[in-house]
Amino acid sequence: MTAPAATAPLRDDRRVVLVVAILASFVVGLDTSVVNVALPAIRQDLGGGLVVQQWVVDAYLVTLGSLILVAGSLSDVFGRVRIVTWGLVVFGVASVVCAAAPTGAVLIVARALQGVGGALVTPSSLALIIAAYRGPARTKAIGTWTGWSSAAMILGPLVGGLIVDGLGWRWIFVLTALPIVVTVVLVSRISGDVHPEHRPRIDVVGAVLAVLGAGGVVLGLIEQERLGWGAPVVVTALVVGAGSLLAFVPWERHVTHAGRPPLVPLDLFRARNFSVGNAATLSIYGALGMVGFVVTLFVQEVWGFPAWLAGLATLPPTLLLLALSSTVGALAGRYGPRWFMAAGPAIAAVGALLMTGAGQDPRGYWWSVLPGLVLIGVGIATMVTPLTSAVLGSVPESEAGVGSAVNNALARIASLVVVALAGVVLAGEMSTAGFHRAALVMACLLLAGSLVSAVGIRNAPLRP
Repeated sequence: MTAPAATAPLRDDRRVVLVVAILASFVVGLDTSVVNVALPAIRQDLGGGLVVQQWVVDAYLVTLGSLILVAGSLSDVFGRVRIVTWGLVVFGVASVVCAAAPTGAVLIVARALQGVGGALVTPSSLALIIAAYRGPARTKAIGTWTGWSSAAMILGPLVGGLIVDGLGWRWIFVLTALPIVVTVVLVSRISGDVHPEHRPRIDVVGAVLAVLGAGGVVLGLIEQERLGWGAPVVVTALVVGAGSLLAFVPWERHVTHAGRPPLVPLDLFRARNFSVGNAATLSIYGALGMVGFVVTLFVQEVWGFPAWLAGLATLPPTLLLLALSSTVGALAGRYGPRWFMAAGPAIAAVGALLMTGAGQDPRGYWWSVLPGLVLIGVGIATMVTPLTSAVLGSVPESEAGVGSAVNNALARIASLVVVALAGVVLAGEMSTAGFHRAALVMACLLLAGSLVSAVGIRNAPLRP
């Protein structure tokens, strides 16, 4: 990518940029958090069992995780402001379709369309901050963005649960309308953007391989629960998905050697913190994806919590993330990200192990799930901002969009693969024993992320 103009006009609108970045992420986070508490109601209304519940989550994550790579390139080519605007419009239209979906299939397709909008919004919103801020101020801004974006995760489960219980699950998708309108208005007030001097071509083949790879693997993992491992659809999906993923890196190398811009600039991975941080992201966010999916289903389907109470019961991690992110971001900017990234997942792993004490009695929430979620929240808050700063602080500003996209894509893909595997871990249905197995999987993934960070991350100074 060619370096952007030296004037960096976004610095003149830093406050508006930060608010836009927060609201844009708020929209995506709100939708993600409300869907989890609505899954039992969706299953009761539209049928389909655990498979439909998984697809309602993963249809969104497949398009988000795979197209976010394309969106990162589009952000760097056409400008962060324009891509954020497009993403918000697509997300809003898809939300309306979700609200009106007459069948599980229509809802799943609409969720996939929401993922397209989310893919356009997510890397561009963070790249706006990267373009507008420098040094410790950037780390603090990322911490503020992380914390306030988490307000969506607070409002989502609680307000979403109340709406599901009072009005029905369809109304949860209406929640995104107001922040979308407000954000589009604010985006129009930003006076500048970051553009390269020359617009390179988009790597279409790389984008297709990414979509086929992520989608094929997830399709096979989820549908095997219904059809079996030997079903032609399952085998074909897994073969196509795995083959596409295996072909992705050689194709990106070919594109680079041919002098064309790749979907993922592999040179980014030469930066130690970028490659190690993304490796840690795979295991850590895989565990967090399991937390959001499994805990919400367990408290509703095994303990019989209503949706609003399930939302309230799963709030501790989000509250702690909101309370601690800015402080942790400032400390990581001063002392470096390494030990924050190592300690955070280890603390969260202890929390996951505590949840294996949950039994059939809902009163066990107070001595198993609640303390487990509190430790998970402390661990997430300790890790998230330093991880983001370490990864993005190691890439050039002109490639911040694609750098953010790679990290976000890996986080989403890790979550969607783990959710796709949830049926195997849970043996096809939520139960106490299945919940215990899922908690152990969470703990192992979190410990792996802690070890990778402790060994691999270096406290190199952020780029000035």
